[in-house]
Amino acid sequence: MRKIWFYALGIFLTMGQAQAVLKIEITKGAEGALPIAIVPFAWKASSVPVTQKLDEVITADLHRSGLFDPIPKTDFLSWPTEGSEVRCKDWRLLGAENIVVGNVRPIGEIFEVRYELFDVLRCVQVEGQKFRVQGNQLRRLGHQISDRIYKALTGERGAFATRIAYVVASMGDDGKPRYMLQVADSDGFNARTILSSPESIISLAWSPDGTRLAYASFEHGPVTVYIQDVTTGERERLINTKDQVSGPAWSPDGTRLAVVMSRGGKRDIYLVDLATRATKRLTRTSASGFNTEPVWSPDGDYIVYTSHSGGRPQLYRVNATGGRAKRLTFEGKYNTRGTFSPDGKLLGMVHADGAGYHIAVLELETGTFRVLSRTRLDESPSFAPNGSMILYATRDRNRGVLAAASADGRVGQRFELQERGDAREPAWGPFLTP
Repeated sequence: MRKIWFYALGIFLTMGQAQAVLKIEITKGAEGALPIAIVPFAWKASSVPVTQKLDEVITADLHRSGLFDPIPKTDFLSWPTEGSEVRCKDWRLLGAENIVVGNVRPIGEIFEVRYELFDVLRCVQVEGQKFRVQGNQLRRLGHQISDRIYKALTGERGAFATRIAYVVASMGDDGKPRYMLQVADSDGFNARTILSSPESIISLAWSPDGTRLAYASFEHGPVTVYIQDVTTGERERLINTKDQVSGPAWSPDGTRLAVVMSRGGKRDIYLVDLATRATKRLTRTSASGFNTEPVWSPDGDYIVYTSHSGGRPQLYRVNATGGRAKRLTFEGKYNTRGTFSPDGKLLGMVHADGAGYHIAVLELETGTFRVLSRTRLDESPSFAPNGSMILYATRDRNRGVLAAASADGRVGQRFELQERGDAREPAWGPFLTP
């Protein structure tokens, strides 16, 4: 695979700017990545300034997946903009297996976008469609086209048109710490600060429909959980109590939150009904341990959590209706912060060995255990909604950054802030409705 740095900074769409806060470096690409050519989309109007081509969004998306190897445009022998102009022989000479062509035509304030995906070896069209969108929707459309190409060539749904949430911790001009809860597109563009606080923000969790974030904050004394609307910024406290409340996790149907509550000196998992705010205790810790970090299984039947009841932190599973807990992890002496893949087959976690804290996955059916990362201080894993990648926080050159690894360990990325501060507590959002 060609060694390419992708800088997400400074790419603009014709109808307005969309700046990236994160610089993405592909640290590890899959061997045998698919050679693909993405030809610049033509603008079918001389009066429209070409400041951004959709091909740049698509190229960046497919490249950072690690599964595709875009051919440099300087090598192109021709520049087709529709299927009738594609000469497959030219692209086979460059080693391309697929080619993407397209064009954009303004119709008043609307843009008509056409794209076609060709199999160069067979010289047949694989995928293609026409869209009509407003100017401020062009970048999102580019991600949607990337998703369609990804699915056509891999058989899996793409996750480029999704969002990530994370916390930026920095020191303000007044010398006091500042914490910003930010939401951005999956490529780091369109970042928005939805909360700024002088106190820590931890344990981010997306609602299943992607409209709200739950998180824990120390703003008003003891840590407690808030739910915030991502679009309007409106938020509410989950429950009014003097007890410490943290670690929120949404049920798959969005009707309940699993949280950690400290009562009587013990930390246990509780379920909170969002309609009534009634609480139900799910676990009962021993005198020497505590239970934290709940996460729901995708089918809603189980909750996995971290327990110290055995003396060292390991992951356990309990039925969502209660009952006896079952230990899930036995590899090593430290496994915490469980996260399920969307299909429920993999359980991601933070695993410690003598070399540090790493991201690992457990295949629940076979018991196969894989360590995915080799950096020393990895935390807060979160699966992409298609299960292809795990987003997590780590340290690089004494700075907090985000990173991602494919579930099979073959692909790696690093997301570095372009501004001052440390990035932490990432959470990958769900698929968004078109």
